[in-house]
Amino acid sequence: MSSPAAQSTADRAGIGAELHRLIADLYPICRSITGEGLRETLRAVGRLVPLTLREVPTGTQVFDWTVPKEWNIRGAYVKNSRGERVIDFQTSNLHVVNYSVPVRLKMRLAELKTHLFTLSDRPDWIPYRTSYYKESWGF
Repeated sequence: MSSPAAQSTADRAGIGAELHRLIADLYPICRSITGEGLRETLRAVGRLVPLTLREVPTGTQVFDWTVPKEWNIRGAYVKNSRGERVIDFQTSNLHVVNYSVPVRLKMRLAELKTHLFTLSDRPDWIPYRTSYYKESWGF
């Protein structure tokens, strides 16, 4: 087995390109600690390294943790008063609070604001939020 220093530049470039493809394939997958996105990610990784996967049912106690309900999402968005999507899961899967429960509501901005999460010092960033154990929703 050769040392990393002995590997050719072409070998390292090939490995780098392969890793870049993997990340490009995995990045858009919406995954959390359960659900089809996690399974899809683990299947992709399993094509590269040996993995043994075991499913654990919701509600199972694992040390100090209880396995939450499975969460899968197809889409979510917020429209403004002109009908334009201003927040859209299809643009970024971070636009939805992980484990949000399904809602289909029409409301005023003042009411919606209690379900919008931002970082005041980083207005262009999308914060990552979850709601594993408390049924809630948000963007």
